[in-house]
Amino acid sequence: MKEAGKVVAQALRICRGLAKPGTKTIEIDKAVEEHFAKHGAIPLFKGYPGQNDSMPPFPAVTCLSVNEQVVHGIPSQRILKEGDIIKIDTACKLNGWCADAAITLPIGQIRSERARLIKVAEGALLLAIKEMGRRRWWSEVSMRMESYVKEQGFEVVQQFVGHGIGKVMHENPQVPNYCSRDFVKKNDFKLEPGLVLAVEPMVNMGRFDVDILGDKWTVVTKDGMPSAHVEHTVAITERGVEVITIDDDPTPAGIDISSVYQTTSA
Repeated sequence: MKEAGKVVAQALRICRGLAKPGTKTIEIDKAVEEHFAKHGAIPLFKGYPGQNDSMPPFPAVTCLSVNEQVVHGIPSQRILKEGDIIKIDTACKLNGWCADAAITLPIGQIRSERARLIKVAEGALLLAIKEMGRRRWWSEVSMRMESYVKEQGFEVVQQFVGHGIGKVMHENPQVPNYCSRDFVKKNDFKLEPGLVLAVEPMVNMGRFDVDILGDKWTVVTKDGMPSAHVEHTVAITERGVEVITIDDDPTPAGIDISSVYQTTSA
Protein backbone atom coordinates (compact mmCIF):
# COMPACT_ATOMS: atom_id res chain seq x y z
CA MET A 1 0.00 0.00 0.00
CA LYS A 2 2.94 2.34 0.51
CA GLU A 3 3.61 2.32 -3.24
CA ALA A 4 0.06 3.45 -3.96
CA GLY A 5 0.35 5.95 -1.13
CA LYS A 6 3.46 7.46 -2.64
CA VAL A 7 1.69 8.00 -5.98
CA VAL A 8 -1.24 9.70 -4.21
CA ALA A 9 1.12 11.91 -2.20
CA GLN A 10 2.93 12.93 -5.39
CA ALA A 11 -0.41 13.73 -7.03
CA LEU A 12 -1.33 16.06 -4.18
CA ARG A 13 2.08 17.72 -4.45
CA ILE A 14 1.28 18.47 -8.10
CA CYS A 15 -2.03 19.94 -6.99
CA ARG A 16 -0.31 22.27 -4.53
CA GLY A 17 1.62 23.77 -7.41
CA LEU A 18 -1.52 24.31 -9.48
CA ALA A 19 -3.82 25.63 -6.76
CA LYS A 20 -3.46 29.34 -7.57
CA PRO A 21 -5.75 32.20 -8.60
CA GLY A 22 -6.73 31.80 -12.25
CA THR A 23 -6.52 28.00 -12.37
CA LYS A 24 -9.59 26.07 -13.51
CA THR A 25 -10.46 23.13 -11.28
CA ILE A 26 -10.65 20.84 -14.34
CA GLU A 27 -6.98 21.61 -15.02
CA ILE A 28 -6.03 20.20 -11.62
CA ASP A 29 -8.05 17.06 -12.29
CA LYS A 30 -6.41 16.52 -15.69
CA ALA A 31 -2.93 16.84 -14.16
CA VAL A 32 -3.73 14.16 -11.57
CA GLU A 33 -5.20 11.86 -14.22
CA GLU A 34 -2.03 12.18 -16.29
CA HIS A 35 0.10 11.49 -13.20
CA PHE A 36 -1.79 8.28 -12.40
CA ALA A 37 -1.53 7.12 -16.02
CA LYS A 38 2.22 7.77 -16.00
CA HIS A 39 2.65 5.49 -12.98
CA GLY A 40 0.24 2.79 -14.17
CA ALA A 41 -2.12 3.50 -11.28
CA ILE A 42 -5.88 3.07 -11.50
CA PRO A 43 -7.83 6.18 -10.40
CA LEU A 44 -10.48 5.07 -7.93
CA PHE A 45 -12.90 7.99 -8.09
CA LYS A 46 -13.60 8.16 -11.84
CA GLY A 47 -16.64 6.04 -12.63
CA TYR A 48 -17.38 5.38 -8.95
CA PRO A 49 -21.06 4.38 -8.85
CA GLY A 50 -23.74 6.46 -7.18
CA GLN A 51 -25.81 5.12 -4.32
CA ASN A 52 -28.91 4.72 -6.49
CA ASP A 53 -30.01 4.63 -10.14
CA SER A 54 -30.69 8.39 -10.24
CA MET A 55 -27.13 9.19 -9.19
CA PRO A 56 -24.59 9.26 -12.06
CA PRO A 57 -21.11 7.74 -11.67
CA PHE A 58 -18.50 10.22 -10.46
CA PRO A 59 -16.94 11.80 -13.57
CA ALA A 60 -13.41 12.71 -12.42
CA VAL A 61 -10.25 11.35 -10.76
CA THR A 62 -10.33 14.00 -8.04
CA CYS A 63 -12.94 15.55 -5.79
CA LEU A 64 -12.36 19.32 -5.88
CA SER A 65 -14.52 21.19 -3.38
CA VAL A 66 -14.32 24.98 -3.01
CA ASN A 67 -15.25 27.09 0.02
CA GLU A 68 -18.65 25.92 1.36
CA GLN A 69 -18.34 22.69 -0.62
CA VAL A 70 -17.31 20.03 1.91
CA VAL A 71 -16.45 16.96 -0.20
CA HIS A 72 -17.23 15.29 -3.54
CA GLY A 73 -17.04 18.49 -5.60
CA ILE A 74 -16.90 17.85 -9.37
CA PRO A 75 -14.03 19.47 -11.34
CA SER A 76 -15.26 22.01 -13.89
CA GLN A 77 -14.44 25.23 -15.72
CA ARG A 78 -14.68 27.08 -12.39
CA ILE A 79 -11.76 29.47 -11.97
CA LEU A 80 -10.13 29.65 -8.55
CA LYS A 81 -10.07 33.12 -7.02
CA GLU A 82 -7.92 34.88 -4.44
CA GLY A 83 -9.29 34.07 -1.00
CA ASP A 84 -10.84 30.71 -1.91
CA ILE A 85 -9.98 27.49 -0.13
CA ILE A 86 -10.03 24.23 -2.07
CA LYS A 87 -10.29 20.67 -0.83
CA ILE A 88 -8.48 18.16 -3.05
CA ASP A 89 -9.23 14.47 -2.50
CA THR A 90 -7.94 11.62 -4.65
CA ALA A 91 -7.18 7.90 -4.52
CA CYS A 92 -5.61 5.22 -6.68
CA LYS A 93 -4.95 1.50 -6.84
CA LEU A 94 -1.48 0.21 -7.69
CA ASN A 95 -0.59 -3.48 -7.92
CA GLY A 96 -3.89 -4.40 -6.31
CA TRP A 97 -3.69 -2.06 -3.30
CA CYS A 98 -5.40 1.26 -2.59
CA ALA A 99 -4.48 4.58 -1.00
CA ASP A 100 -6.60 7.68 -0.37
CA ALA A 101 -5.68 11.18 0.84
CA ALA A 102 -6.90 14.77 0.83
CA ILE A 103 -5.62 18.27 1.54
CA THR A 104 -7.18 21.72 1.92
CA LEU A 105 -5.25 24.57 0.32
CA PRO A 106 -5.52 28.36 0.41
CA ILE A 107 -5.79 30.16 -2.91
CA GLY A 108 -3.51 33.17 -2.62
CA GLN A 109 -4.09 35.21 0.51
CA ILE A 110 -7.06 34.07 2.57
CA ARG A 111 -8.89 35.45 5.59
CA SER A 112 -7.34 34.59 8.94
CA GLU A 113 -10.39 32.62 10.09
CA ARG A 114 -10.24 30.44 6.97
CA ALA A 115 -6.54 29.81 7.61
CA ARG A 116 -7.37 28.81 11.18
CA LEU A 117 -10.10 26.48 9.93
CA ILE A 118 -7.54 24.64 7.78
CA LYS A 119 -5.09 24.44 10.68
CA VAL A 120 -7.74 22.97 12.97
CA ALA A 121 -8.69 20.30 10.41
CA GLU A 122 -5.03 19.41 10.02
CA GLY A 123 -4.64 19.40 13.80
CA ALA A 124 -7.54 16.97 14.15
CA LEU A 125 -5.91 14.59 11.67
CA LEU A 126 -2.52 14.79 13.38
CA LEU A 127 -4.19 14.21 16.72
CA ALA A 128 -5.89 11.09 15.37
CA ILE A 129 -2.63 9.70 14.00
CA LYS A 130 -0.89 10.20 17.33
CA GLU A 131 -3.76 8.81 19.39
CA MET A 132 -4.09 5.69 17.23
CA GLY A 133 -0.81 4.51 18.71
CA ARG A 134 -1.96 5.14 22.28
CA ARG A 135 -5.58 4.00 22.42
CA ARG A 136 -7.33 0.65 22.25
CA TRP A 137 -10.64 1.69 20.68
CA TRP A 138 -11.46 4.08 17.81
CA SER A 139 -14.08 5.85 19.96
CA GLU A 140 -11.25 7.03 22.24
CA VAL A 141 -9.62 8.66 19.23
CA SER A 142 -12.74 10.15 17.67
CA MET A 143 -13.87 11.59 21.00
CA ARG A 144 -10.61 13.51 21.26
CA MET A 145 -10.85 14.67 17.64
CA GLU A 146 -14.35 16.05 18.19
CA SER A 147 -13.41 17.71 21.47
CA TYR A 148 -10.40 19.39 19.90
CA VAL A 149 -12.43 20.78 16.98
CA LYS A 150 -15.21 22.07 19.22
CA GLU A 151 -12.74 23.69 21.59
CA GLN A 152 -11.52 25.71 18.60
CA GLY A 153 -15.06 26.92 17.89
CA PHE A 154 -15.75 24.70 14.86
CA GLU A 155 -17.93 21.65 14.16
CA VAL A 156 -17.24 18.15 12.80
CA VAL A 157 -19.36 16.88 9.89
CA GLN A 158 -21.32 13.82 10.99
CA GLN A 159 -23.08 12.73 7.79
CA PHE A 160 -19.82 11.64 6.13
CA VAL A 161 -17.00 9.66 7.75
CA GLY A 162 -13.74 7.86 6.99
CA HIS A 163 -13.42 4.18 6.15
CA GLY A 164 -11.29 1.08 6.14
CA ILE A 165 -9.15 0.63 3.04
CA GLY A 166 -7.07 -2.16 1.48
CA LYS A 167 -7.62 -4.04 -1.78
CA VAL A 168 -10.87 -2.07 -2.08
CA MET A 169 -11.13 1.68 -1.48
CA HIS A 170 -14.15 1.55 0.84
CA GLU A 171 -13.98 -1.28 3.35
CA ASN A 172 -15.31 -1.75 6.84
CA PRO A 173 -15.16 -0.28 9.39
CA GLN A 174 -16.87 3.11 9.20
CA VAL A 175 -14.51 5.66 10.78
CA PRO A 176 -16.35 8.65 12.28
CA ASN A 177 -14.55 11.82 13.36
CA TYR A 178 -16.91 12.27 16.29
CA CYS A 179 -18.14 10.00 19.08
CA SER A 180 -21.73 9.09 19.85
CA ARG A 181 -23.25 6.73 22.39
CA ASP A 182 -24.79 4.71 19.56
CA PHE A 183 -21.40 4.26 17.85
CA VAL A 184 -19.73 3.10 21.07
CA LYS A 185 -22.55 0.65 21.71
CA LYS A 186 -22.90 -0.85 18.22
CA ASN A 187 -19.98 -0.03 15.89
CA ASP A 188 -16.82 0.70 17.87
CA PHE A 189 -13.74 -1.27 16.85
CA LYS A 190 -10.34 -2.17 18.26
CA LEU A 191 -7.13 -0.55 17.07
CA GLU A 192 -4.85 -3.49 16.38
CA PRO A 193 -2.06 -4.47 13.95
CA GLY A 194 -3.26 -5.13 10.41
CA LEU A 195 -5.90 -2.41 10.46
CA VAL A 196 -5.62 0.31 7.78
CA LEU A 197 -7.92 3.33 7.90
CA ALA A 198 -8.61 6.36 5.73
CA VAL A 199 -8.91 8.98 8.46
CA GLU A 200 -10.55 12.16 7.13
CA PRO A 201 -11.87 14.89 9.42
CA MET A 202 -14.28 17.34 7.77
CA VAL A 203 -14.50 20.54 9.80
CA ASN A 204 -17.10 23.28 9.30
CA MET A 205 -16.74 26.90 10.31
CA GLY A 206 -20.45 27.01 11.16
CA ARG A 207 -22.94 24.22 11.85
CA PHE A 208 -22.20 20.57 11.10
CA ASP A 209 -25.30 20.17 8.89
CA VAL A 210 -24.78 19.55 5.17
CA ASP A 211 -26.81 19.31 1.96
CA ILE A 212 -26.16 17.68 -1.44
CA LEU A 213 -26.42 19.76 -4.62
CA GLY A 214 -28.45 18.89 -7.70
CA ASP A 215 -25.48 17.13 -9.33
CA LYS A 216 -26.13 14.38 -6.73
CA TRP A 217 -22.49 14.46 -5.55
CA THR A 218 -21.32 17.82 -4.22
CA VAL A 219 -21.76 18.12 -0.45
CA VAL A 220 -22.12 21.68 0.87
CA THR A 221 -22.55 23.22 4.30
CA LYS A 222 -26.21 23.99 4.98
CA ASP A 223 -25.39 27.46 6.30
CA GLY A 224 -23.02 28.34 3.43
CA MET A 225 -20.00 28.69 5.70
CA PRO A 226 -16.58 27.35 4.61
CA SER A 227 -15.40 23.81 5.36
CA ALA A 228 -12.00 22.09 5.47
CA HIS A 229 -11.21 18.43 4.74
CA VAL A 230 -7.94 16.54 5.15
CA GLU A 231 -7.15 12.83 4.96
CA HIS A 232 -4.39 10.24 5.24
CA THR A 233 -4.33 6.49 4.83
CA VAL A 234 -2.97 5.22 8.15
CA ALA A 235 -1.83 1.70 9.07
CA ILE A 236 -1.43 0.07 12.47
CA THR A 237 1.53 -2.32 12.36
CA GLU A 238 3.46 -4.37 14.90
CA ARG A 239 6.01 -1.52 14.94
CA GLY A 240 3.43 1.20 15.53
CA VAL A 241 1.35 3.59 13.45
CA GLU A 242 2.51 4.41 9.92
CA VAL A 243 1.12 6.96 7.48
CA ILE A 244 0.82 5.33 4.06
CA THR A 245 0.20 8.53 2.09
CA ILE A 246 3.15 10.46 3.50
CA ASP A 247 4.71 13.11 1.29
CA ASP A 248 8.49 12.85 1.57
CA ASP A 249 8.77 16.48 0.42
CA PRO A 250 6.22 18.33 2.58
CA THR A 251 5.55 22.02 1.91
CA PRO A 252 3.95 24.71 4.05
CA ALA A 253 0.75 24.14 2.06
CA GLY A 254 0.65 20.49 3.00
CA ILE A 255 0.45 18.66 6.30
CA ASP A 256 3.92 18.01 7.70
CA ILE A 257 3.45 14.72 9.53
CA SER A 258 7.14 13.91 9.96
CA SER A 259 6.81 14.07 13.73
CA VAL A 260 4.10 11.41 13.75
CA TYR A 261 5.14 9.28 10.78
CA GLN A 262 5.80 6.37 13.09
CA THR A 263 4.66 6.18 16.68
CA THR A 264 4.99 3.42 19.21
CA SER A 265 1.84 1.51 20.04
CA ALA A 266 0.72 1.63 23.64
